[in-house]
Amino acid sequence: MIKGNLYINGSFRESTSNTTFEVINPYTLACIGNQATASDEDIQEALLGATASFKSWKNTTAYERASLLRKLDKLMRDHEDALAETMTLEQGKPLAEALVEVRYAASYVTWYAEEGIRLTGDLLEPSAPRLQYQVKREPVGPVGIITPWNFPLAMFVRKMAPALAAGCTVIVKPASQTPLTAVKFFELVHEAGFPPGVCQLLTGSSSKIGNALMEDASIRKVSFTGSTEVGKTLMAQSANTLKKLSLELGGHAPFIVFDDANLDKAAQGAVDSKFRNCGQVCIATNRVLVHQSVEEAFIEKLLPRVRALTFGDGFTNVDMGPIIDEKGFNKIASQVNDALAKGAKCLCGGKGYRANNGKGGYIFEPTVLANVTESMLIASQETFGPILPIMTFETDEEAIAIANGTPFGLASYFYSDSLSRSVEISDALEYGMVGVNTGRISASQAPFGGVKMSGFGREGGSYGIEEYLVLKYVAIQY
Repeated sequence: MIKGNLYINGSFRESTSNTTFEVINPYTLACIGNQATASDEDIQEALLGATASFKSWKNTTAYERASLLRKLDKLMRDHEDALAETMTLEQGKPLAEALVEVRYAASYVTWYAEEGIRLTGDLLEPSAPRLQYQVKREPVGPVGIITPWNFPLAMFVRKMAPALAAGCTVIVKPASQTPLTAVKFFELVHEAGFPPGVCQLLTGSSSKIGNALMEDASIRKVSFTGSTEVGKTLMAQSANTLKKLSLELGGHAPFIVFDDANLDKAAQGAVDSKFRNCGQVCIATNRVLVHQSVEEAFIEKLLPRVRALTFGDGFTNVDMGPIIDEKGFNKIASQVNDALAKGAKCLCGGKGYRANNGKGGYIFEPTVLANVTESMLIASQETFGPILPIMTFETDEEAIAIANGTPFGLASYFYSDSLSRSVEISDALEYGMVGVNTGRISASQAPFGGVKMSGFGREGGSYGIEEYLVLKYVAIQY
């Protein structure tokens, strides 16, 4: 049984209220650990610590901060197996996939260790003699970070690394389903030698911790990944203190296969995009739009790849683990049942069940649905699961209209061997990210984020660190 503590002002500690919550393995439904529940006193101490330490941390040089990030980077790679095993234990994803996530998270630490020392200001041309106009980039202040369960490490590390590189202090609130990966990571933060108060870890009530971060005027920035509904709430709360926000919210990614596409590549790309992490990915394909002339050929390429996928316990050699919980499972099942009732055809999969002879967590088979129409729930609602619905179109204009016919705008994908079409479709898609002939688009050097109801702000590359900086203009008469 794992015992997880809070990390406040440079030390691990139990909650002052001596309360904990259980962490459940989503495959076996066994309790694998007890995690400390932050009390009001713990939260206030973390807030005060982050505020106090910011005064000194912001004045450290970028080279000092880079040195600590490099130590953390090495520690992550040295302990990647332990991080991955903890992740699989509490989140359920296959161990090989968890290892990929650890390395992906570490790539952000690598990147921002270098990006921080490359920040520059500007000298503007003066409008009169004996004047100097300076523009400086300074850290925004203490930062709150709130992340979901589907990527228990990468989600907060890709926010935390640029914040630290910029000179901000951070308070991390991971999802209650997956706090133990964060605890394991913070052990490495402690070993790396970050000064007390620079990095804080709070676990427990999302509303209590979230409200405290939003209400405290000393927290100058909050970065959140999660649902659009919660993002709206945070945006409304931010008005009282005019906090800077980054919101990475829901998605409903289209995957368009044009009549000139390489169908082998398109079929593999659809599998890569849809079934990673059992489809529990904000940028996963939610709708496959196939030109009607190649629908049959595309399906022939797709089905063998989907049927070859294995699923079960993440500690065995499988491609997909369990659904995170019963609520997630029920949403998937309701969308599939709705589609079938309205005329969709199940080409493979379509079944969900309990693991461990009905005593364990929830499994849903990798599923392909054909004859999907816009009247079905799955065509308009984000599906956080391994369901691939196929729709058809006749013209490029129709495909774009369907793809853009959603309030969300996170990720999109399309396959075409035409250069001119690739340029035109990339321009026409109302999404923050577009994958052309690829189902994998995430990279530490690239800006990750959406438009419309998928939020605002970017993570990754030189763009991501700007989210944690503010501009100061200094005019000097001499």
